[in-house]
Amino acid sequence: MAKKVNITLKELSKRLNVSVSTVSRALNNHPDISPATIKKVKDLAKELNYIPNLFAKGFRAKKTNTLGVVVPNICHSFTATILKGILTQAETLGYRVIISESKNNEEKQFEMLQTMIQFGVDGVLMSLARKTKSVDSILSILERIPLVLFDKVSDKIPCSQIVIDDEEASFNAVEHLIGLGKKRIAILKETENSYNSRTRLAGYKRALTSNNLPINDDLIFSAEGVSLESGKRITRQIASMKNRPDAIFAITDNAAIGAIQTLKTLNINIPNEIAVVGFSNSVKSTIISPSLTTINQPGSKIGATAVNYLLHEILNPKETMQTKTIEVKTNLVVRESTFKG
Repeated sequence: MAKKVNITLKELSKRLNVSVSTVSRALNNHPDISPATIKKVKDLAKELNYIPNLFAKGFRAKKTNTLGVVVPNICHSFTATILKGILTQAETLGYRVIISESKNNEEKQFEMLQTMIQFGVDGVLMSLARKTKSVDSILSILERIPLVLFDKVSDKIPCSQIVIDDEEASFNAVEHLIGLGKKRIAILKETENSYNSRTRLAGYKRALTSNNLPINDDLIFSAEGVSLESGKRITRQIASMKNRPDAIFAITDNAAIGAIQTLKTLNINIPNEIAVVGFSNSVKSTIISPSLTTINQPGSKIGATAVNYLLHEILNPKETMQTKTIEVKTNLVVRESTFKG
C-alpha cells in the first residue's frame, strides 16, 4: 500500500511553482489573484483532495469559527434537545461545533475545557458536572476564552448563564396539584445543593406558602441524581408512611416515572390516591402509563439562546465579564398522572 501523503499549501505551491501565499489567497478568492490562477489552484486542490488545516488557519487568523461544548451526559434526552438547538443555530451562523462529555466528573470537566482551548475554539458552552465542588479551574479558563453556561450553572462564575425559570416552573407544577385538591405534596429533589434543585425546591415551598399549606420536612425527599431507581426507592418509602402524601412532585421525569411504576406495582391509584408531576417533558413521559404531567423545557431554544450569547461575547471581547442570567420560559403539560378526562 502506498504511503499516505498529507497535502499541504506548501505541496500545492511546489507543484504549481507559485508561492504559498499565492495558493492561500487563491483558495480564499483574494481579489489580487487572477481568475485563471484561482481556477488552477482550486482544480489541483480538488484533484489532490486538499483539506485546509483549520487549526493552522485559526492560529494565523486568531479565529477558527468553532465552538466547544461540554456536557455531563450526551445521552441524556434533555441534553440531546439542547445540543440540537446548539448545532442548528451554530451552523446557521457559520460556526462548527465540537462536543465532549464530562461524565459528571469535575476533573474530566477541566480536562475537556483544556482540550477545547488546545483545539483553538473561539468560545465554550458548558453545562456543569453535577459534582462540581470548586469553580477555580473554570475561572482560570474564563480568563482565556469566552464561556457561557447553560442548564447546570453556578452563580460563582461571572458569565452569561442560560436557564429555565426553574422556580416559577416548580411553583406552577405544585399550584396545579393544589388546584386539584392535593394538600400533602411530597417533593423528590437532589441531595446536592445544585442550582436546579435549589430553585425548584424554592418554587415548591413558595406554592405551599402562597396557598396557606405547611412546609413539612417529612415530605421533602432527597437523592443523588434523582434517577429512575431513586424515584422507585423513595416512592416505596412514601407508600409505607402512616399519613402518606396525596401527590408527588419530582424534579426530573426519570424520578417521576420511577414513582409511577412503583405506585402501579403497589396498586395505588394514580391520580386519585397519589398524583405525580415530573420535570422536563421527555419522550418517556408520553410512553409511560398513565402518561406523565410534566414541565416542558424548551431544550432547542435554550441551546440556540446559548449560542447567541456566546457569539456576542466572542465578537465583543472588550466587554466586562459579569454574571448575567437569562431565563427561558417553560409551560406545564397536563396528562393522566394528575388528571383523567
